[in-house]
Amino acid sequence: MSPQPSSATLIWSHEADTQAFARRLAALPGVRQAFIELQGDLGAGKTTIVRHLLRELGVQGRIKSPTYAVVEPHEARQEDGEPVLRIWHFDFYRFNDPREWEEAGFRDLFASPGLKLAEWPDKAQGMLPTPDLVLQLQVLGPDNESENAGAEDAEEAPPAPRQVVLTAATPLGQALLEALRA
Repeated sequence: MSPQPSSATLIWSHEADTQAFARRLAALPGVRQAFIELQGDLGAGKTTIVRHLLRELGVQGRIKSPTYAVVEPHEARQEDGEPVLRIWHFDFYRFNDPREWEEAGFRDLFASPGLKLAEWPDKAQGMLPTPDLVLQLQVLGPDNESENAGAEDAEEAPPAPRQVVLTAATPLGQALLEALRA
């Protein structure tokens, strides 16, 4: 039986807050086997947190959004003698045919060891396993990065803060949430 979901709310005022969160999450051993859903509107910062997390986990090279490919595989070379960490970054924004799930081997990917990160999980509803942790991102106020694009002072205006609600839905998610609260 799964535990009752528990949650915590954070405010990320600057991208440095996002990076600091990614560093804390990456330091938790359980994240290496977690399934994390990222929810939020376009521009909420889902791909940004993924990029920071992958960098903190040791992924080298270009980290691109899987918007068109649906999934981007990554490997993080571990310096502490641990085996290579396999990471799958899914973006189901353009996902519209449930047959793709089986044909693409997504069921096998979710059953394999490693970290799974999924943006737009609602587009694959009913096919995904229960996430360990859900990050619901919401822009608080106007997002100056997108609203002021092209404005003369756009570089001077900081991006709007994000509210992030973390919800744990499994024992692993609960352990991650408790460790992040500590």
